[in-house]
Amino acid sequence: MKRLRILCALGLIAAACACTSAGSDDVDTPTANIDAPSSGPPDPAGAPANGGQPPADLPNVDALSFNESVSFLTQATFGASLEEARALEGGSASVWLREQFDAPMTLHLPNVLAVLPGGLVTDPVTGGRSPYEDSAAVDSLLSVAVRGEDQLRQRAAYALSQILVVSGTPSAILYRRPHVQAAYMDILVRNAFGNYRDILEEVTYSPAMALYLTYLGSQKADPLRGSVPDENYAREIMQLFTIGVVELNMDGTPRMRNGRMIETYTNDDVVGLSRVFTGFAYDAPTYWHDVKTTPELAYAPLTIFEDRHSEAEKSFLGETIPAGTGGAESVDRALDILFNHPNVAPFVSRQLIQRLVTSNPEPAYVERVARVFENGRYTMPDGVAVGEGRRGDLKATIAAILLDEEARTPALRDDPTFGKVREPFLRFIHWARAFGANDARITNQVLLWNGESPDRLTQLPLRAPSVFNFYRPGYMAPGTQTAQSGLVAPELQILDATSIVGQNDILSTYVFSTAGTRNGQPNTDYIVDYSTEVALAEDPQALVDHLDALLLGERLEAATRERMIEMIAAVEIGDATRDNDLLGRVQLAIFLALTAPEYLVQR
Repeated sequence: MKRLRILCALGLIAAACACTSAGSDDVDTPTANIDAPSSGPPDPAGAPANGGQPPADLPNVDALSFNESVSFLTQATFGASLEEARALEGGSASVWLREQFDAPMTLHLPNVLAVLPGGLVTDPVTGGRSPYEDSAAVDSLLSVAVRGEDQLRQRAAYALSQILVVSGTPSAILYRRPHVQAAYMDILVRNAFGNYRDILEEVTYSPAMALYLTYLGSQKADPLRGSVPDENYAREIMQLFTIGVVELNMDGTPRMRNGRMIETYTNDDVVGLSRVFTGFAYDAPTYWHDVKTTPELAYAPLTIFEDRHSEAEKSFLGETIPAGTGGAESVDRALDILFNHPNVAPFVSRQLIQRLVTSNPEPAYVERVARVFENGRYTMPDGVAVGEGRRGDLKATIAAILLDEEARTPALRDDPTFGKVREPFLRFIHWARAFGANDARITNQVLLWNGESPDRLTQLPLRAPSVFNFYRPGYMAPGTQTAQSGLVAPELQILDATSIVGQNDILSTYVFSTAGTRNGQPNTDYIVDYSTEVALAEDPQALVDHLDALLLGERLEAATRERMIEMIAAVEIGDATRDNDLLGRVQLAIFLALTAPEYLVQR
């Protein structure tokens, strides 16, 4: 089995290196349209970017084939199950989206409070530590990803969490603050179909972001002490959350001046903006309140103490907030300035496309989505419009991303420039969803406890190594065909000789049901149902056909299929060991499918 894992890992490396799929980030933005002018002003506010009607050449998304259903659900959920794909077959993607928009949301803070009702976790120095202190928020995210009914909302929130990053790794300040982490994720869950401007405001007032980017307790400058406001959040809200570092056309390509990209901000802008984010504290009677005495304040929205807020003039990005402006008004005006910057629509839209559909979207695709972001409304192929007509509407933006002609054209599934490398986390959760796992947590899982480690799964939500996420949107993997083609592949930044083997080891351990627990007791999580597959195991070809449809939407190439059938058939079925042998065939087949080159690239 060890040799099999190594062989599959080598197959993964080859597939990853050959894959020409991915996108741009704030630094490594593609340089198409050099010296081209901006793509022009957005359409009038409230007008659908698609003119009120779907494009004439848009593929039919309201009578999906089974394969098209699998492809659509792969982009819109944490992975298709057989039942979900069959239910959508012949149906309407437009209707499915509206049903998901209306589905009741699942929040994470209530799940954390159910296992840790005391608010703040116990100080480990004083004893009484629970394993849920480390994992409760991540447990909720995994469980909801596998079992939640609001799949689109959770998938969109996960995508947003990779743009507006906070982290609870053992080295981060949010470690053992699961309530704070869960409350932060709930901001993204609640607003996943809301407005990006509202997200920026709630994130700014969230204890999670204020702790992680160190502006909680930041105060106005004190010349006597030589202190100045903390600049961390001011820099990252521009660089990573709103405008990026170079000016963009509406299609996401850089604007150029005299053959050079134009920087969006300078250090003076950072200094000016940093004065805005001063005076933030817990919503308590005193500025330095100890939240251990009132634990619910640890994850409640922050307030601003005016005597600690900078009354100085705040100038940035060519705008000025006058001296003497109060804290709340300064924040409101600053966020409006950032949100209304012309970069926001293409900058955010491109990254959401990368996270959901394809890493190297055509500039025209980015522009179509960015204009919907600007206008706040989108007309679906069946003629029904979604969105409130306000700039930054994410419901309209997500619909535009998932129903765009580039996302839904079946022929593009064979285009080597289309698609994205599957994230390790999404591979693992897809397996759990596809085979009906009873639950998904890390609390008692020895192999997932430090799942973000490079010799394990490499990636878990809320465990990114820095505010730059696990990978940069514009990462180009050195020495690959992707990079040679001038394309980016963000996920390849966390794939190397160590992580690939580690990821496959984790997958094989769970696929073959040999995962151990931290307490040595029998495993009660990740219990899957292979009964449908076992019923097909006597016929290796039928089993491969089934897995090809379920996991890949029938994308296995002939050579891969033949090799899989050969390897599965080599598992003999004995009279005395029949049940175990049939199960062994199924487990081997699933592992081979999940490590097949065709599966490793989402199309």
